[in-house]
Amino acid sequence: MRGLSRRGLFAGSAVGAATALLPATPATAKPGATDCASYRARYHFTVPDQWKNDPQRPLWIDGEYHYYYLYNADYTAGAVGTAWRRATSSDLVSFKDRGIAVPKDTTPHGDVWSGSAVVDTDGTAGFGAGAVVVLVTMSPHDGPADQAQYLYYSTDGGRTFTPHGTDPVLPNPGVRDFRDPKVIRDAERGRWVMALAENDRIGFYHSDDLRSWTYAGRFVEDGLGVLECPDLFRITAQDGTRKWVLGASANGKGSGLPNTYAYWTGSFDGTTFTADAGDPQWLDHGWDWYGAVTFEKRDAHGTLDETTRHAIGWLNNWDYANTTPTIDCDGFNGTDSIVREITLRKDSGGTYHLASRPVPALDSHVSRTVHLGDVAVDGTKVLTYRGTSYELSCEITWDRLTGAGVQLRRSPDGGRHVDAGIYTDFAFLNRRSTVNPDASGKWQESHSPFDPSAGTVRLRILVDRTSVEMFVDDGRHVHSSEVFPYLIDDRLALFTVGGPAVFRNTVIREFAR
Repeated sequence: MRGLSRRGLFAGSAVGAATALLPATPATAKPGATDCASYRARYHFTVPDQWKNDPQRPLWIDGEYHYYYLYNADYTAGAVGTAWRRATSSDLVSFKDRGIAVPKDTTPHGDVWSGSAVVDTDGTAGFGAGAVVVLVTMSPHDGPADQAQYLYYSTDGGRTFTPHGTDPVLPNPGVRDFRDPKVIRDAERGRWVMALAENDRIGFYHSDDLRSWTYAGRFVEDGLGVLECPDLFRITAQDGTRKWVLGASANGKGSGLPNTYAYWTGSFDGTTFTADAGDPQWLDHGWDWYGAVTFEKRDAHGTLDETTRHAIGWLNNWDYANTTPTIDCDGFNGTDSIVREITLRKDSGGTYHLASRPVPALDSHVSRTVHLGDVAVDGTKVLTYRGTSYELSCEITWDRLTGAGVQLRRSPDGGRHVDAGIYTDFAFLNRRSTVNPDASGKWQESHSPFDPSAGTVRLRILVDRTSVEMFVDDGRHVHSSEVFPYLIDDRLALFTVGGPAVFRNTVIREFAR
């Protein structure tokens, strides 16, 4: 995908009103600002300025992760088009901006869209052993059948890139959607494999040298819109079972499904992916976890962990991508989810699924911990804690109950809040009662399956200034959504419906990067 210009923003809306509710303090004000406090996330990755959208799969190079993402330096000027900007991190919590890596508009083909970077360890492309090679979509005339795949390469460790000529390495065969190449090394067969978004299908291609590609096969899935930003990887489960996973950013809203990262577990023979089941599972059930990528986990010595991958997603949605208070207050539009660890697990029914949890390095950034212990609740209990950026964890237990959860970013009068918890047979995240980007009112409460018979649920919820991410039962299901509460909405409450419950081992943690 590519980026947008700034248009159709939030001026005059409830979101705009949120930016003027509090006077700016010296610590948060922009120079010259008098009525705008900061909405920049405290512990999530944000673009330094202007615009970001799709994450590009990070690489481990020289002892740190190199994170690339789509960046538009001309966003507020009204121009479209993205470059690849780079940040580096050793722990995937604290990032250092490194500037533009793959610039836009330096060839006749214009800006660079989504794709993927690989370390060409053996120098198969001819640029030397260890060169970093990017395969990326460009659309010279922005026409309906103009998307093609181009190659850039780096010989300085992924810091700067040079275009490999002006011809595509994979031309468009005359189809409308032909983008977002995800390249992996198929070590078993000694070649490169590309997964490519092709409308309602994902195409597979082979190459020996990253320059010449041959069509090999496809995976077709109707009913989920255009399958974008495909993903393909192998992972080992806790029981030793190895599975291939095929993923894509997909739109299931029309049939009551998420608009995030759909995935299938199965097998892959280098040419054909065979899914274990027809229907996809979802790595996130919220409204705002799009363009997500997964990537390898390595330790400080670079050793690969085959049982765990990382994942990061764009905390936004194309339905309202320009709606945010951050552009006027802080000069940017672009926030990512917390980086997650994902593992493959088998449930009681024998189905394999991906489970998620925040990256463990987040523990090293804790600046304050509040232990509330076990809290008995019957109805609504307002806590004394106040904050706009924190993590809440607890285990809720009950005998007979209809629902239970927490009210996050609650207003002083209790009228505004974000609700998260369980109700009968589903877990939910509801942003209807606070300021949020969805003007249509359609995308307010997200659901995921929940079995109430156990009489317990574990919640881990990450709250930041413009987002909520809820991990249910050790990350079996996750909900991520944008929210724009007034900055004075910093209260917290626990609630139950239809009976009492105990919120056990309730802990609040705050973070500093």
